Amino acid sequence: MSESTEPRVRQHPTGGERAAVQPLLELRDLDTDIALRRGTVHALDGVSLQVMPGETLGVVGESGSGKTMTALSIMGLLPQGGRVTGGQILFEGRDLRSLAPDEVRRIRGVRMGMVFQDPLTSLNPTMRIGYQVAEPLRVHEGAGKAEARERAIEILRRVGMPRPDRIVDNYPHELSGGMRQRVAIAMALVCSPRLLIADEPTTALDVTTQRQILELIDDLREEFGMAVILVTHDLGVIAGRADRVAVMYAGRVVETAATGELFRSPRHRYTEALMEALPESAVREAGEHARLYSIPGLPPDLSRPLTGCRFAPRCRHVTDECRSTDVGLSGGEHQFACLHPVSGTPAGPVTVPTPVLVEPVPAEPAPVRVDPAAAPVLSVRNLVKNYAAHGRGLLRRTAGQVSAVADVSFEVAPGETFGLVGESGCGKSTVGRLAVGLERPSAGQILLDGTDLAGLAGRERRRMHRQVQLMFQDSYAAMNPRMRVDAILAEPLEIQKVGDGAARRARIADLLDQVGLSRRVLERYPHEFSGGQLQRIGLARSLALQPRLIVGDEPVSALDVSIQAQVLNLMRDLQRELGLAYVFISHDLSVVDYMADRIGVMYLGKLVEVGPAREVVRAARHPYTQALIDAVPSVTPNATAARDGVTIRGELPSALNPPTGCRFRTRCPLAQEICETEPPLAGDRHQVACHFPLRPESVPAPAGTGAAA
Repeated sequence: MSESTEPRVRQHPTGGERAAVQPLLELRDLDTDIALRRGTVHALDGVSLQVMPGETLGVVGESGSGKTMTALSIMGLLPQGGRVTGGQILFEGRDLRSLAPDEVRRIRGVRMGMVFQDPLTSLNPTMRIGYQVAEPLRVHEGAGKAEARERAIEILRRVGMPRPDRIVDNYPHELSGGMRQRVAIAMALVCSPRLLIADEPTTALDVTTQRQILELIDDLREEFGMAVILVTHDLGVIAGRADRVAVMYAGRVVETAATGELFRSPRHRYTEALMEALPESAVREAGEHARLYSIPGLPPDLSRPLTGCRFAPRCRHVTDECRSTDVGLSGGEHQFACLHPVSGTPAGPVTVPTPVLVEPVPAEPAPVRVDPAAAPVLSVRNLVKNYAAHGRGLLRRTAGQVSAVADVSFEVAPGETFGLVGESGCGKSTVGRLAVGLERPSAGQILLDGTDLAGLAGRERRRMHRQVQLMFQDSYAAMNPRMRVDAILAEPLEIQKVGDGAARRARIADLLDQVGLSRRVLERYPHEFSGGQLQRIGLARSLALQPRLIVGDEPVSALDVSIQAQVLNLMRDLQRELGLAYVFISHDLSVVDYMADRIGVMYLGKLVEVGPAREVVRAARHPYTQALIDAVPSVTPNATAARDGVTIRGELPSALNPPTGCRFRTRCPLAQEICETEPPLAGDRHQVACHFPLRPESVPAPAGTGAAA
C-alpha cells in the first residue's frame, strides 16, 4: 500500500461532464420509516444523492442525522420495523425497489459491499476468519471450499493483512482492532463490488490505524475501480478523502458540494456550526485556546410533524421565515437548503432581519494559572505494571509477562491538565487505572498529595480515593442500567458515608447544576439519555466527592463533534471554577492539544516525549510523536501537502516480547544500530527519549492540531 503523505488528486466529471456520465448510484426522493410501538420515525425524508463511477462521496452529520439509515436503505439492511416508503434507489440504471427479491439480493451481495462501524460485532465470534471472508463466494458464486479459502487468503493479502495464510484460521477476538477492520473490508471486497459503503469505518481506531485503513480504502478504490460512500461524523476524514460531500441533518441533505469548495466556503448554517465546533478551530491567544462553539439543543424528534427549517431551533441566525418556510436544495454544483446562508444572499425573496440568537455565547472565564512551584497533586514515579500471560490448554501455564507500563514518571500540578496520548495498546489506559487505584502497580509509586496509594489498604485507601476519580470512555457501560440517575449519583456519597440523606440530595442537585442538567433527569435510567447527556452524568458522578484530580479515559472519543465541544467546554469551565487537575487520556492529538497544558506521548508502555502542549504538537522531537501528528485528519484543504510526514510502518509489536532498546525502533524510519540500546528521557521542560531527535526547526507545522499562534 502507498506510504505517501501527498493528497490524492483524482479527476472526476463536473458540470456538463457529470450530466453526460451515468451515475453508478442515484437516490431520488428517498423516504424511509422506522415503525416503533410509540409511533413512526421518519428517518429519511426526500433524500437525493448521486455517486459517480470511481468517486468517493462523503456523508457527514451528527448522530441521528440519517447517514447510517441512508446506507442501510441502499443495502436493504434496515432494522426491524424499517422500510423504504418512497422514492427510487437506482443502481447501474435499475431501480432496486422494482426488482425481484432474489435479484436484489444478488446485486447487493456481489455488486455492492458494506463495511460496518464495529467489526467485532459484525463478525461472528464462533467462526474462523477464513470461513467468514469466503462465505460470500460460496453463497453468491458457488465456489468450493478449497477455492474459497485460497481466494480469501488472496483478498486478505491485498488488504494488507500480515500472514494471511495463518490469519484465516484465527477467530475475531484474536485480532487487533485494525486487523479486524481489514477483515471486514476483505469480506466486503471479496466479490469485487462496484460500490463500497463504509459506515464509520475508523471511529473506534487510533489515528495511525485510522490513517492506514483510509489509505487502504483509497488504494483499493483505485485498484478495483469502484465508487465509495464514506459515512462519518469526522469532518477531517472527509476533507482528506472524499471527492464530494453531502451534509445531512434530521433525515435530509442540507448541503452538497465538491469537498474543497464545501470546506473553503460552507453555505448552510449547520455546516458552519459543525466546523466551528472542531478543536482545531479554536485559536490560541497568549497561550490559551478560545472557547469551542457548542451547537445548542438536540436534533428534532423525527416521529413528530416538522415545519420550516429543521435546524431553526438550534441556529444562531434563525428568523421567523426560517420557522415557517421549508426550503429545498438549490444552486448548481454547490447546493444548500438555507434561507440565510453563510456569506451569501438569501435563497428566497425575504429580507434578512437582525438574527435572533438561540443561546447567548458565554464569556470565556479567566484561565486557571498553574503554579509551577506548587506541590503536585499527582506524582507518578518509575511506574511498572506487568500482567501474567497464560498459555492455551487446560492447565493454562504462565507463558511470560505482558509489559503494559514500563518505568513511567510524570507529575500533575493543581489546576493543570496533563494529556496522555498514544496508539491503542500503548498503556495509557493502564496508567489511568493505576492512578485511580483500580489496579496495583508491579513496581513504582503513585503519590497523591505526597501519599503513596500503592502502600495503603482498607479504610485509608478508600479515603484517599475521594481525591481522585475516573471518567470512563463509555459512560453507559460504566453505569448500572437498573439504577436511576439519583441512585447513580448518590452511590459514591453513600459508600464514603458523606452526609445524611438531605445533604446528599442537596449535593446531587448542586452536581446537576454544575454539569448543566435539569433535576428532572433524576428519575430516568441511563438508556433514556443521549451520549452527551450520559457523559455529563458521568462527569457529575466523578465530581460527587469533590476530588482534586479527575482521570478522563477517552471521555469524548465516541461523541459527535458538536457534543464533544459541549463536554470539552464543560470540563474546562469546571476546571476553572473548582481548580481541578486532569489527566486527559486520548488517541486524538487535536483534542489533547486543545485541553492539555502538558502532553506525555506513550509508546508500548514507555513515555517517549513529555513537554508543554504547544511545543510537543508544533515542534515534536520524537519521530513517533511526529507520526501521530501527521496522521491527524484536518479540515484544512490540502493540509498534508505542506508536511514532510513521518509514516509508521507495520503493526504494534507484542507487549509480551517488546523490542530491546528503543521500543519504537522496529517501526521507525530513522532507526539505526544504536537504537538497540534504550535512550533515556532527557531534557528540561521538553523531554525526549530518542537517539536521533527531530530538530525543532525542521519540524513542519502540523495540520489538524489547532491553529498556530
